Amino acid sequence: MTSSGDSEFDLGQLSADQQESLQQYTDVTGQETKDAVPLLQRSQWNVQIAIAKFFDGEGPDLLAEAQAAHDEPPRAAARHENLHDSFLAAPGPPARIPRLNRTEAAPRVVPQVPVLYQPPFLLAVLFAPFRMGYRLATGLIRSVFYLMSFLPHPLRPRSVTSTIRKGWRNPNERRVMLPKETAERFRREFEEEYGAHGLIFFEGGHAQALDAAKKELKFLLTVLISPEHDDTESFIRNTLTSPEVVSFVNDPANNIIIWGGNVLDSEAYQVASEYMCTKYPFSCLICLTPKEGSTRMGIVKRLTGPMSTSSYIAGLEGAIAKYAPDLDGVRAERAAHAVVRDLRNEQDSAYERSLARDRERARQRREAEAAAAAAEKKAMEEAAAAERLEELRQQWRKWRATTIAPEPAAGAKDAVRLAFNFPVSSGGERVIRRFPSQASLEELYAFVECYDLLQEREFLENEKITQPTNYQHKYAFQIASIIPRETLEPSEAITIGEKMGRGGSLVVEDVTHDDDDDDE
Repeated sequence: MTSSGDSEFDLGQLSADQQESLQQYTDVTGQETKDAVPLLQRSQWNVQIAIAKFFDGEGPDLLAEAQAAHDEPPRAAARHENLHDSFLAAPGPPARIPRLNRTEAAPRVVPQVPVLYQPPFLLAVLFAPFRMGYRLATGLIRSVFYLMSFLPHPLRPRSVTSTIRKGWRNPNERRVMLPKETAERFRREFEEEYGAHGLIFFEGGHAQALDAAKKELKFLLTVLISPEHDDTESFIRNTLTSPEVVSFVNDPANNIIIWGGNVLDSEAYQVASEYMCTKYPFSCLICLTPKEGSTRMGIVKRLTGPMSTSSYIAGLEGAIAKYAPDLDGVRAERAAHAVVRDLRNEQDSAYERSLARDRERARQRREAEAAAAAAEKKAMEEAAAAERLEELRQQWRKWRATTIAPEPAAGAKDAVRLAFNFPVSSGGERVIRRFPSQASLEELYAFVECYDLLQEREFLENEKITQPTNYQHKYAFQIASIIPRETLEPSEAITIGEKMGRGGSLVVEDVTHDDDDDDE
């Protein structure tokens, strides 16, 4: 969504650097895009120059005027038919262009802090006695003046009386401070001199007060006083701090920011010079003048010299009534842009949240697909491993069937006659066979495991099947004697004769390996 101000200029036409400059400029000044883009274009997209024009007021573009004058084609000289016309066309003083009814520009005064000169160490040592003597002399003179101030007025020297009126203040001896500290000193001295007054002076420098008035669309009431002026005390006590003026200035409906300064201070003195203050006490009302420039601050009212409370309030009321509608229009426009900007930010935030949800779903989907692919791959690997294991198992059974000792003859003395009862899963068959007494118990297990292959022993021997490597066979059954009940382990160290004697009956039972054995 684009606002009405943005529709006048397509931001898509700007390059990446120009959009970055526009963002930096609007973050500092808070100006709308429709006003910021032309100012940046006139400043050749230089952010610092544009910000300076915004706060100090934009003057005539001398470079553009010179370029226009250079590009203008020369006019051909007109022909004059007679002498009278030639005299009338003779060069003369240019016609006076009527001056527009514009307010005086209110410059942004940034105090220049003087740099203290530090003399070389050798010169400081040489002039140290003179400096100490000067300090002692000035201290002695001050002490004498202080003691003479207690004399009656007829006997007191005139120079002492003048010093007392000045409050022992020497403008050359006032320490230069930062704007905020200077404002704090002014408020403190103002309250010490005139008591509680109710005025809420701006806590900062004049440049900061001017910026606040421009940003908040308020009126800035600048008050400059000179303690050496005779009308200062009466103006402050009778007019400036009167209940009517205090109530008028503090009224939120009037949107007034008041800033005060003592011309003995460096900042106030520079403000007085820039605002061409020639008479004290001095007051001026400053505000944004949108009709003369979207960023121009102008002096809409000057109030100089002593005046009554009613005249002072009337002057302020007239200026406020004249320029308040313009500020209200700008304020409404800014509010509309703020609503559109908030709506756009809310839409962008909702879009970002929706995009985050979509990204989360896509991530979960990718993870699910990856998990499914991994599971499928694992299943295939397990199936291949099981198939390979089964191949090795069958190869081992075939090999082991060819290595089982042949059945002894019926009359052999060292033969052990055994009866095997197979489980139901294997058919429930009863098999009787003779084994050599020196054969191991593992031979019984091999016989049961390869019983179905013993019929093809000769065929298997011809195939010359070898024992599979890297394979350890595990029997899925166990053999136990019936009376007494005893499970026979497939040991190669124990012989059949040691366990079964001359014969016996055995039962084959299916067993299930543990999960660890299956995994292995």
